[in-house]
Amino acid sequence: MTTYHFIGIKGSGMSALAQILHDMKCNVQGSDVEKRFFTQKPLETKGIPILPFQKENIKKGQTLIASPAYGEDNQEIKEAKELDIPVHRYPTFLGEFLEQFTSIAVTGSHGKTSTTGLLAHVIGEYKPTSFLIGDGSGKGEEDSNFFVFEACEYRRHFLQYKPDYAIMTNIDFDHPDYFKDVDDVVSAFDEMAKNVKKGIVACGDDEYLQTLNAPVPIMYYGIDGKYDFNADNIQTDEQGTTFDVKIRGDRYGTFIIPSYGRHNVLNALGVIAICHYEEVPASVMKEQLASFPGVKRRFTEKEVDNQVLIDDYAHHPTEIRATLESAQQKYPGRDVIAVFQPHTFSRTKAFLEDFADSLRAADRVYLCDIFGSAREEDGALSIEDLQERIPDSKIITEEEVDQLKSHEEGILLFMGAGDIQKFQQAYENSLNG
Repeated sequence: MTTYHFIGIKGSGMSALAQILHDMKCNVQGSDVEKRFFTQKPLETKGIPILPFQKENIKKGQTLIASPAYGEDNQEIKEAKELDIPVHRYPTFLGEFLEQFTSIAVTGSHGKTSTTGLLAHVIGEYKPTSFLIGDGSGKGEEDSNFFVFEACEYRRHFLQYKPDYAIMTNIDFDHPDYFKDVDDVVSAFDEMAKNVKKGIVACGDDEYLQTLNAPVPIMYYGIDGKYDFNADNIQTDEQGTTFDVKIRGDRYGTFIIPSYGRHNVLNALGVIAICHYEEVPASVMKEQLASFPGVKRRFTEKEVDNQVLIDDYAHHPTEIRATLESAQQKYPGRDVIAVFQPHTFSRTKAFLEDFADSLRAADRVYLCDIFGSAREEDGALSIEDLQERIPDSKIITEEEVDQLKSHEEGILLFMGAGDIQKFQQAYENSLNG
């Protein structure tokens, strides 16, 4: 029996796939850098060995799966070449692996992780489902009917997959270190659509998805227009958001989700559409949508004294706007404080004005130094370039976080895709100190 060895196992997709294979009774291990990441906790819980990178880890008879983050200069990949052991890149391996299930890819510039988690939660109650989520969560069922997975557009990785279905949440310009402009992103999604075998569920409120070309039927969902699946009569209260669903104009039912913001209604609508197509009973959908606990690093809340601390992955202006809207809807009348760490110099430079515009919706803004990628040079850009575009904003360090105490009943949003969590941790430590 082969051992699956993951080179770069702490990557979010890699960690999730390792957990899936482990759940399916395969021998699994992996290696990575020593630095601690939130993705390794579930690996440790399941007893999956995590080794430091070293060429001695590579042995004949292993099946090697490598993260796209590591190239030919990685010592383990070099050793595999020396020993003539094939190295499967993560997207390629996953593309072949999912062929044994009814596979549902969830893709889009924003909302992939939340929608994948929600779909797995709902459809998994109906039939055995394996899932792979971009927050590092993965679960394998040996007799799975469905395989639900997050498909990332970055570097066109999602073109390695040929899913039965796809949910497409939206198209936006992101990853400016790879995509030239929004038209380049649209072309990637058009290419991905040609790989889908049975049908696509797409958000009709998104202008770019409206022009999607695909060889399979496209079902549209949305709020603003007349689509196959529509949400209206949207109401919020302390329980969450309630909305009615119409299918091609006919009333289908009323649903409740324990979250806030238009984006969460749209995500739920996409899940309802695909589940309806696969004949999941409405009663199962209602129960599961109402009980969804959320996914890691997506509006993860913690009450500390009179404040609410929220950890969120938002790292694009569109996501910041959505996260602020959720906080303002859930906590009307309370100050919403943004603590934001930009992620990559290339993204910060490309969206500088848009970041400033989105953050101005907060009551106060604190900025952390830019979290750079290993792949880029910082150039002349600095966090001060963003600060000067946001009135009354402050730059904050880990040593200065105790100034957040002044927002006595504030909703503190710690947002970013880098290591923004260390600022929240430092703040919590200052409260306990």
